[in-house]
Amino acid sequence: MLNIQSKLPGVGTTIFSVMSKLATAHHAINLSQGFPDYPCDPTLVELVNKAMKDGFNQYAPMTGNHLLNETIAQKVESLYQVKYDPETEITVTAGGTQAIFTALTAIINSGDEVIIFEPAYDCYAPTVRLLGGLVKTYELSPPSYGIDWDMVKKLFTSRTRMIILNSPQNPTGSILSDEDMKSLIKLISGTDVLILSDEVYEHLIYDGEKHNSVMLYPELKERSFIVASFGKLLHATGWKMGYCLAPELLMKEFRKVHQFNVFSVNSAMQQAIAQYLQDSNHYHQIGTFFEQKRNYFRTLLSESRFELLPCKGSYFQCVSYAKISDEKDTDFSIRLIKEFGVASIPVSAFYQKATDHKIIRFCFAKENSTLALAAEKLKNV
Repeated sequence: MLNIQSKLPGVGTTIFSVMSKLATAHHAINLSQGFPDYPCDPTLVELVNKAMKDGFNQYAPMTGNHLLNETIAQKVESLYQVKYDPETEITVTAGGTQAIFTALTAIINSGDEVIIFEPAYDCYAPTVRLLGGLVKTYELSPPSYGIDWDMVKKLFTSRTRMIILNSPQNPTGSILSDEDMKSLIKLISGTDVLILSDEVYEHLIYDGEKHNSVMLYPELKERSFIVASFGKLLHATGWKMGYCLAPELLMKEFRKVHQFNVFSVNSAMQQAIAQYLQDSNHYHQIGTFFEQKRNYFRTLLSESRFELLPCKGSYFQCVSYAKISDEKDTDFSIRLIKEFGVASIPVSAFYQKATDHKIIRFCFAKENSTLALAAEKLKNV
């Protein structure tokens, strides 16, 4: 028998796969994994088909389709009045998660420490550990999931190499404020600490709030990798298309890894997305689209026994079931699938220590009919 020493001995199948599989097995409504149950724009699909017919079927440039990189640069400058060079500071990736993995791989060495805020998207910590790095966690608490930056400062050591941010945040739906960003600037001033900013839900900000991207702060922009997602933007998560923004110095290191990891990503889709975004105001409209879904879902759930937590961004709604049951959130989520036919994600899965606040996460990127049917079932809990 082969003796293999696992590099991630404590890691199994992700909670997203587990809950989606259970949902399928029990014919439950799947509000667990973050993907829409409605189609993307048919015009976009037609553009992909046209790109294939036009010959975009071979390797794209390693850094990305030239037109797409220029389109991304135009988008960023239009929305944030910030410039990134499409030739040296933008790379198209096979989704946001690949961009996160690549940025970490390019920077983290054995013994380097990375600060993450939990609950956190579940790829951060395993990737850091895979690279021999050390994870330093700051646990956020409901209902606001706010950050005490004085406490974060206590996590700093001479080995601190990077801080991972995520705003709007998955799973909590919280966002970073201007005060948060200014506190971060003070914290890292005079250090070589880098930032990995996961901004895949950048357009999904509600109630008139502003997305405080790290690119808006020169002191942060100069030391930041920013990760974005076309899957979230275009309702096409299965395409696994994203990109990374970074100053040239950091992007050079990013591309050294990227070229030996995936090299380049889907050529026809890159061409189609570039053309689609140049002829569309889609990213100006998507925030309103999801805010309406959030409001609709919250109104439906207000008639249930679940307690709604704030949702300022993303397409996730967290709820507390503390007044319903004292079960572990994993057990409660499984029972919700088996007995009531609705799949969620237990938020303890986003903590390294499986911290259980009796909170579960629903995805509201679904047809209104799907949300209405799920809410009817949840009213019986």
